[in-house]
Amino acid sequence: MSREDSGNVPEATGDDGLLTGAVSDDHGVTTGAGGRRARWRTGLAMVLVALVAVVLATVALLAVARFTPVPALFLGAGLVTFLAVTHTGAALVAARRVPPEHRRTARWALSAGTAVPLVVLFVVTALVPPTLPPPEPAIPGQTLVEVSTSSRLAVIRLPARTQPARAPVVVLHGGPGVPDLRANAEVFAPLTEHGFDVHLYAQLGTGASTRLPDPRGYGRDRDVADLEALRERLGLERMVLIGHSYGGALAASYLARHPDRVTALVLVSPGALDPADHSSNRATAGLTTAQRLRLYGKLLAPRALLGYGLLQVNPAAAHAYLPDAEADVRNDNVVGLAAPGLHCPGAPARPAEGGTGFYAMQYPQSATTPPPDDPRPALRGLPTPTLIVKGSCDYLSWHSATEYRDLLPQTQLLYLPGTGHNAHQDVPELVRAAVLAFLDQQPLPLAPYQGAAPPADYQGPP
Repeated sequence: MSREDSGNVPEATGDDGLLTGAVSDDHGVTTGAGGRRARWRTGLAMVLVALVAVVLATVALLAVARFTPVPALFLGAGLVTFLAVTHTGAALVAARRVPPEHRRTARWALSAGTAVPLVVLFVVTALVPPTLPPPEPAIPGQTLVEVSTSSRLAVIRLPARTQPARAPVVVLHGGPGVPDLRANAEVFAPLTEHGFDVHLYAQLGTGASTRLPDPRGYGRDRDVADLEALRERLGLERMVLIGHSYGGALAASYLARHPDRVTALVLVSPGALDPADHSSNRATAGLTTAQRLRLYGKLLAPRALLGYGLLQVNPAAAHAYLPDAEADVRNDNVVGLAAPGLHCPGAPARPAEGGTGFYAMQYPQSATTPPPDDPRPALRGLPTPTLIVKGSCDYLSWHSATEYRDLLPQTQLLYLPGTGHNAHQDVPELVRAAVLAFLDQQPLPLAPYQGAAPPADYQGPP
């Protein structure tokens, strides 16, 4: 065999035998049985290279995003890192598995064959924004009210239908970031037949209310300030606060700062006051496996996942990459898929309600947000009459409810078997009857629960 022909028959490798007895074509790609084995191992090596490149590119992207909110800069840093790592990895693979005279061609072929499809996939799934549906129509009776904190809040006022009017009721929705204005209006509108003005509003960053240019403005402290500004703007001297979930924790924080403005509290599945209580992370615990998989499919969409990752390092970068309109639509879909977990298993399906706020929901729970002020020292011993409603399928801890009872001595705990986190939607008539009896200082429809430990049929954590 001449030296000119020697390039067509690679030498035995000696170590792994990958190329022993295999014949290479003009690009250094081996053929035959040994060649097929070599191609498989080369392919697996390039898969590993691609995984390493994706990880390092993500690290570079997030590292640059910490210092700049400009998408072109942090996305460019990630892309350059991905291409550099892919090319370097392809060179290392070619050096081990391809004869010297073909390594340059093989290096570029392996690099392009790995990088190009992944870059195209990233552009399509993470850089091209989706087509958004048309905005939902305004809720009947909703008006925008500008308050002294510069927030414009979407407010629904349901006037009392009987005289004399009693202390006004203000309903605080949950989430944070889930306004539920239509559903809450349906539940609490009948209070107007008993002399109560009922006010509902979408908190900052939700519904038709203001979206902030910087997500770092969202949080419980701002929500407390907005509630006080709205009270002043509406001319309410004192209020009955009805708070659901996060709205319960918001009502407690407001009471801690403005105890003279609160006539009574009604807290439905209130959020925990204890910073060590992480039972809110169990919101999907009641979902079936199929429901959970559909939810995870939405959460793991590349564009949504990258937006969430950016929020953990630089909220301004996340907002520049994933604007409010798109982020909120995605959040609506996620909240809708998680909604069955708010009720007991087997409960009738309920139509999803839009208007959620991604940044109002996610920034207060992100790694970059400072914790809110602890209201518990200021709450301890306040004489404000309080009613707590707790369902047996509530995913929040039992302690998250009883701590309110421990802090506020004039508290009654109403336990409702067969209801979930959204107990006021599961049994609206019973909850309304309890609210009216409580405000009229009459016996509740069911005897208050007195125990410290949860009932035997309670399905949440202790």
